Amino acid sequence: MVVLRTETKTRARALQLLYAWELHGKPPIRQVAGDIAGWSGRWIRGLDAAERKATAISDDVSSLDDEISDAADNWRLDRIGVIERNILRLALHEMNEAEVPPRVTISEAIRLAHWFAGQQSPSFVNGVLDGIARNRGTL
Repeated sequence: MVVLRTETKTRARALQLLYAWELHGKPPIRQVAGDIAGWSGRWIRGLDAAERKATAISDDVSSLDDEISDAADNWRLDRIGVIERNILRLALHEMNEAEVPPRVTISEAIRLAHWFAGQQSPSFVNGVLDGIARNRGTL
């Protein structure tokens, strides 16, 4: 049995919140979290931490998207899939916070891409984030 670290679970839940947030027209993250809790019939363990992370990302989405657009050569932001776009936002937010080493952030983003996105997504996510980290001089 694989036991996931709390941080990994929080990232996965934050990604799920961001996905629902974007698909439902970007309402407040608190509303999205409440809806998810309502659908499950209970408040999901760890949802509070994921909600805080997703809120910080949604509050800074414009600057995150600008940096992703600059780094995703030959890809317009609206052509990047919703899951991949939110994985990139999540990872870039963590890189900006600098609480986790960039290699760990990139590794976790690739893991999320394996779990939630298409077959080509892990290498795409890796390429964009690796480019950003190298341009910043953090790798």
